[in-house]
Amino acid sequence: MHRVLAIALLSLSANAVQAADAVRTEKNMSLSLANEIAAQTVATCTANGYAVTATVVDRAGTVRAVQRADNAGPHTLEASRLKAYTSASAKNSTGAIMEASQKNPAAANLAQIPGYLLLAGGLPIKVGNEVIGAVGVGGAPGGHLDEQCAQSALTKVAGQLQ
Repeated sequence: MHRVLAIALLSLSANAVQAADAVRTEKNMSLSLANEIAAQTVATCTANGYAVTATVVDRAGTVRAVQRADNAGPHTLEASRLKAYTSASAKNSTGAIMEASQKNPAAANLAQIPGYLLLAGGLPIKVGNEVIGAVGVGGAPGGHLDEQCAQSALTKVAGQLQ
């Protein structure tokens, strides 16, 4: 009888461990934070004389916020979204992904992934080491400048990313 009870308890505890592994807890950004990141990014670029669009996506690459500066070109909407999507998907900056694809023949096909845009200007948004989304910027005269605006915004909200 004790043996049957022990086996039953082991079976229940194994099922409990499997159930605990089946449900995950993930951090996500609020709409307020997404809007703040987008607004800060556009404000930084505007102060530097660049008319850009900033798009913030969640961890799944779904758009959470978009801000388009006055006079930003129509192409900047899609460019910023694709940079954000690429960064969230790869959990890396799009500049680093672009460099890897240019230097490493094994990574050259990254540009062929549907929805990927391998231009600098997309940065992951992290809480610790966990990527909770990304910001993408399009419209400055160079992806490195798009990235600087995004980094400035992320630095300003760093206290909220805890």
